[in-house]
Amino acid sequence: MPKQAPAPAESCTPAPDDMAMPVGPGLQEYSQLRERYLRTTNALASAAHDLKTPLAILNGYVELLQSEKLGGLNERQREVLRDMRSNGERLQRYIQDFLSFSVLETGELKMRFEPGNINACLSEVCRLWSPRFQERGLALYFLANDKLQEFAFDAPKIERIVSNLLENASKFTPAGGTVWLHAEPYMWERRSVSKAASQERRRRPLAQPNSVKVSVSDTGPGVPPEYHLEIFDDFFRLPTNEKAEGMGLGLAIARRLVHGMGGKIWVESEPGAGCKFSFIVPLKPPTTDSEGKR
Repeated sequence: MPKQAPAPAESCTPAPDDMAMPVGPGLQEYSQLRERYLRTTNALASAAHDLKTPLAILNGYVELLQSEKLGGLNERQREVLRDMRSNGERLQRYIQDFLSFSVLETGELKMRFEPGNINACLSEVCRLWSPRFQERGLALYFLANDKLQEFAFDAPKIERIVSNLLENASKFTPAGGTVWLHAEPYMWERRSVSKAASQERRRRPLAQPNSVKVSVSDTGPGVPPEYHLEIFDDFFRLPTNEKAEGMGLGLAIARRLVHGMGGKIWVESEPGAGCKFSFIVPLKPPTTDSEGKR
């Protein structure tokens, strides 16, 4: 399992999503470009949404044929239908990724925090992904952590984040490899701009955990350090993975969802040593929905 390291302290430098808006003459041009971008995003999202129904119908007919309720199949026909179903499901994931991205980009996604057991949430995600990992010759392990207390979180969003991380691991971990899903209580100390406050924090004993840290580790090829930030950008692909399937939105969507919960996400990796993607979710939900619109 890749070597674990502490979460990097939160930087006071604003992230690209939080950059200050231009002022003066540039403000109008920025507003026009932003409006045009949102119109384009909404138009593409509408087109993607219109594809969902016919694609679902096609996938339904493929499943019906595979069931052989309309007649028997020879081995060649079964092979063709398997390929059709696989590609249909892949296209379905692309459409869902883009729809999720468009909702996040336009600020329309709302978080719903409800008390729950995150162990049960992660166990369900692991159960759903186990067959695909077995098909690819990969081992997937999750061990529930009894130290995790119940807290308010958005279960469907957590499932989506973890699913995106597991899908990423399954795509780039070679057959025979291993993927671990792990969660633990965590004390998230945000970096302070005050030096005196920083010194005072070091003198204080460690407080009770204020968040939960979820990690997905794999034995894949790893990510070079120069891409550790860029890998979470929209539509980004590593130069060595440009032929891999997907739109380059999985990690970007995960980043936006984590930010919407008031948390943070990062990767620890070295080439040839696997990857460890981690994200933190505070035990107390954010008091405003501003984070969900980033």
